[in-house]
Amino acid sequence: MLWVKAFHILFFTSWMAGIFYLPRIFVHHAEALKAGQDVRRLVIMEFRLFRFMSIISMPAMGFGLWLWLGYGLTGGWMHAKLLFVGLLIVYHILCYILMKGFEKGNIRKGLFYRIFNESSLLIFIPLIYFAVLKPF
Repeated sequence: MLWVKAFHILFFTSWMAGIFYLPRIFVHHAEALKAGQDVRRLVIMEFRLFRFMSIISMPAMGFGLWLWLGYGLTGGWMHAKLLFVGLLIVYHILCYILMKGFEKGNIRKGLFYRIFNESSLLIFIPLIYFAVLKPF
């Protein structure tokens, strides 16, 4: 079962790398548009990174489900962790909505995307806390 956990961590880490970086591209996209710069490369980067994140999230969740079924739903920490997994999925969907917003011309200020970028830590830190420390 340890190899399942290793793969879960590997895919989860890859997913989180995308979650951290995509909103940073949004910041550059919004600020480049405001400055009248060409953003075609950023659009391509957003699309490719989102596609990568979406693909890599599937094995992360699959191996997580495998672990869950293997160990069972034991302890309140697992319920709390699953709540934050749900929030991570919502965050992922919000990234898609914001990316599509750029296509439709719904662009916010760079500060909004900076705050959105940093807010992913409010999901990531509790996930790690519950998974590693299993406090209750």
